[in-house]
Amino acid sequence: MKLIPGYFILILFGCHFLLAQNKQLLYGFNEIPQSLMVNPGVETDFRWYGGVPLLSGVSGYVGSNAAAVNDIFAVDGLDINDKVRNRLVNRLGPSDELSGNVQLEFLNIGFRSSDLDIFYSFGAYLEFDNISYWPQDYAILLFEGNANQLNRRFNFGDLSMRGSMVNVFHFGINKNIDKDITIGVRGKIYSGILDYNSTGNKGYLVNTEGQNNILNTTLSADLKLRSSGFGDLDNAADDDNVASALVKRALFGGDLGLGVDLGFSYHLSERTVITGSVLDLGFMYHSGDTQSYSLKGNASAEGIEINILEEFGNLNRDFWQDLVDEVEELVPFESSNKAYVTFRPTKINASLRHDFGKPIGSQENCDCSVTAFSSNARTRYRNSAGVHVYAINRPRGPQAAVTGFYLRRLGNIMALKATYTADKFSATNLGLGVSLQAGPVNLYAMADNLLSYQNIAASNYASFQLGLNIISWNKR
Repeated sequence: MKLIPGYFILILFGCHFLLAQNKQLLYGFNEIPQSLMVNPGVETDFRWYGGVPLLSGVSGYVGSNAAAVNDIFAVDGLDINDKVRNRLVNRLGPSDELSGNVQLEFLNIGFRSSDLDIFYSFGAYLEFDNISYWPQDYAILLFEGNANQLNRRFNFGDLSMRGSMVNVFHFGINKNIDKDITIGVRGKIYSGILDYNSTGNKGYLVNTEGQNNILNTTLSADLKLRSSGFGDLDNAADDDNVASALVKRALFGGDLGLGVDLGFSYHLSERTVITGSVLDLGFMYHSGDTQSYSLKGNASAEGIEINILEEFGNLNRDFWQDLVDEVEELVPFESSNKAYVTFRPTKINASLRHDFGKPIGSQENCDCSVTAFSSNARTRYRNSAGVHVYAINRPRGPQAAVTGFYLRRLGNIMALKATYTADKFSATNLGLGVSLQAGPVNLYAMADNLLSYQNIAASNYASFQLGLNIISWNKR
């Protein structure tokens, strides 16, 4: 399978410069329909909306918590091998988290029921998600080898990664229970395109003093890599038909899974509200075009040992191959096509918001007050401020972030949201989002880590979100 090595090289290299972050700018930005995607229980004020296909919800993140592109590729007169060794191999550790997420909406539509307290939404989007940790001991073995490393254990557990590309079909219901409570639920069907994961690895490689030779090498391994979808793409590449293979797997021709999103908004008072959501609580069943590779066992060898008296008549024997065969018997490399199950990277959001300032009154041509079509309508205010907490499950524990935000509404035409986010990746992450409403047309754009935009190449993190929607607030 010619393409698989190329795919994994691209994934492993490229994803070391990708950093997944939460959508703290979009969360709670109720003027934007896509806020339903991060909290199905937001307080909606739309009669209906429709996202412009491929333009209604586009987001991307790029970064690294410990190294920037400029660290490696800057024209500074230093040898690139030295920069890789000093700034990656000897600098990053196995706890450094390198991850990424990209989403692209194909369809996103919402409409209000005849029961004005109920709002429906449905659509589809493509998502790529990756999480990997820097394989420190693997990198050292690659660049330095295990010579002159007596008694040092190279930890095979440093290898940990997980990634997928899925097409997601969703349908959601948002209901205003009463004046204080709004809840929402969204069901999801996942159509898997690609999947790869190698987590929970164990084992080590160590050199110790030998008895018959100078060194004794011990190998203990319990490694596994599972993948799905790469064989189909590899075969399609032979026929120059990769696009068709991707579309087929995206439309229920590959792996399948189910998931659910849950969310709520609850008013503690007229101006104070708490919200929360759980996203992608689901799983994938990988049964088509799966391949699993494993290396499991223990072996210890002191190299090639020759007894001249016993082997004098057999010196043409391939002693090196004998050693290789012995190790392979003790630590066999196996492959299979068994089906397997993975769980989606579940995300949790929670926020506390306080509204203040003057109320925003309704206009004749844009009745945009919160829950304007509900029997439990609420007033919107010019200012909102609060805190947002985010977490996502990852192979080595949750990745978390805390965000402080301020939202300013300029009538019914424009809303601005500013954020400061603290997490393990950045201490200076300032973000800004804007939503513009020109009649029925809604345009929004958002960006994170604004201080880094002076030199993107030297930045550890950058992101963007943008979208274009058509919204209706027609009167009853």
